[in-house]
Amino acid sequence: MEDKMKNQVIQLRKLSQQYAYASIRMHEAVGRKAGLSGTDHKYLGFLLQQGSMTAGELADITGLTTGAVTGLVDRFEKKKLLKRQPDKTDRRKIIIVPDVDKIRALLQPLYQDFQDDTDRLFASFSAAGLKTLETYFIKALEIMQHKTDQLNQK
Repeated sequence: MEDKMKNQVIQLRKLSQQYAYASIRMHEAVGRKAGLSGTDHKYLGFLLQQGSMTAGELADITGLTTGAVTGLVDRFEKKKLLKRQPDKTDRRKIIIVPDVDKIRALLQPLYQDFQDDTDRLFASFSAAGLKTLETYFIKALEIMQHKTDQLNQK
């Protein structure tokens, strides 16, 4: 790799790390404003995206242990952000049902300006630039998923 390209790669890696750290700080701040931890409020995002699910399914998509999921669900239930409901076909199973309206009412005011600013940023790119960003995110997510799977192998 030539020196100029190597320097660009090093700069992009640094920017990527700074972005990740800034994201963690922002999510911690949002979580605190919402009366949650930064990670707890991110787990609400899984529930918003995926909808109702079992504790085992939530453990699978979050990477948390089932014990940690129980604590998480307890905290959310105490705040009335979800409820536990018996499965209609198998009463041994408990379904976690998010209160989507309450969760959105809690989080949207804390995120709306960020989402608007991000939309304006994306709109400032050309179609080709947006395609490059899309390609980057798709491939970066694949790399992260591969590394996560590798680390989680027993």
